[in-house]
Amino acid sequence: MWNFFNPVKLVFGIDALDRIGELVGGRPYGLVTYGDPFFSELTERISQLAGTPGIVINDVSPNPGFGSLAVSCDRLASTGRSPEIIVAVGGGSAIDTGKVLAASGGDFSRVRECLETGEGGQRLKPLPLIAIPTTAGTGSEVTRFATVWDHLGKKKYSLALDSSYPEYALVDPVLSQQAPRDLTISTGVDALSHALESIWNVNANPISSHLCVFAAKEVLLALPLLSKNLDNLDLRLRMARAATMAGLGMSNTQTALAHILSYPFTLNYGVPHGIACSFCLPMVMQRAIGFNPECDSTLGKIFGNDLEAGVEQLSDFLLDLGISTSPEDYGMEEKEWSALVQTAIGSGLGKNFVGRDATPAARANSSLKHRGITSRTCEIWDFNHSVHSLVRRCFIWVSLTFISCHVFSWAHFGPRFRGFVLGVFTP
Repeated sequence: MWNFFNPVKLVFGIDALDRIGELVGGRPYGLVTYGDPFFSELTERISQLAGTPGIVINDVSPNPGFGSLAVSCDRLASTGRSPEIIVAVGGGSAIDTGKVLAASGGDFSRVRECLETGEGGQRLKPLPLIAIPTTAGTGSEVTRFATVWDHLGKKKYSLALDSSYPEYALVDPVLSQQAPRDLTISTGVDALSHALESIWNVNANPISSHLCVFAAKEVLLALPLLSKNLDNLDLRLRMARAATMAGLGMSNTQTALAHILSYPFTLNYGVPHGIACSFCLPMVMQRAIGFNPECDSTLGKIFGNDLEAGVEQLSDFLLDLGISTSPEDYGMEEKEWSALVQTAIGSGLGKNFVGRDATPAARANSSLKHRGITSRTCEIWDFNHSVHSLVRRCFIWVSLTFISCHVFSWAHFGPRFRGFVLGVFTP
């Protein structure tokens, strides 16, 4: 049994921003965005199309944390006329900030209590939200999730209220043309991580998988081209569409192992979120394959039947974009990384990962069970495989020993033998 639900009304296309006035519908609104010149111009344009906002919060920071969100909520509370709707314009940080402000009622302590204790969510009554992404990657415009960081406590939280879905997602690919190359790549691989994490996920369903296969294939094709031609609007549209479809899939499955592995890299080493949750995708895919037949079949629609080669393809894709697949290149030593992987698999989002119990015997059992082979047979297969490996190693050792002795003997006795032969047959 499975189900799929997403209540967000999606408006997608070139110049879709022109419809913002229609979507606001005359309601008093608050605008949440960044302070950069591009976003100041967008604020002016939205004001012309939808009327002047009651309040503009334009100091959103990357990876919004408790401190900055508390200040923004205080500003929202201080406005004379409370908005009836929030309009959030920007990347994931702006949209997530918009969701927190919409839920806070001007009091961040209520949201913080919900995040830290898991209680009080029923008392939060979020305002409607219009999410307008200016990057292709976040997916936040079509989900109920908002990432909140406790930078002092070194923790990541997720506000995940059923009432936090945006009322509208307004996706205009033109708005992403301002994104520089590094941001385009970082957010693009974030979209890819959403798609793949939704596929190797215990919550995957036919609709989410269909959406995410399309999204992953598009990112793999379009992002390398876009990274070399940032002004190409058709490629921007393809990436925006892929990011939105990956977000729709993720909205039902959540993410999995790669994301929970990413958080320490962002908190402790300042690695941008998109890079932090994508550099390890080949490792996670390697662990996922051969464990769940449905997952393998879905991944095969992206990478072909040879999934081992698909791991290499995925690794090459990242390396070609300048993204290292080694955790050490981002500041984490191998010992810390190994401990992190083992901890992550059994906690939080790691429990969504289809390969979380992928011991050799379990992997064999999963991949063969659908053929009618019992777990006992898999145990025997695993034992025989181990014996075969031992015999093979012994054979190699004996062979090398024989060759070494033969070489030594010839080196020692060879010259005397040659002298004897020459003495007998030379006149």
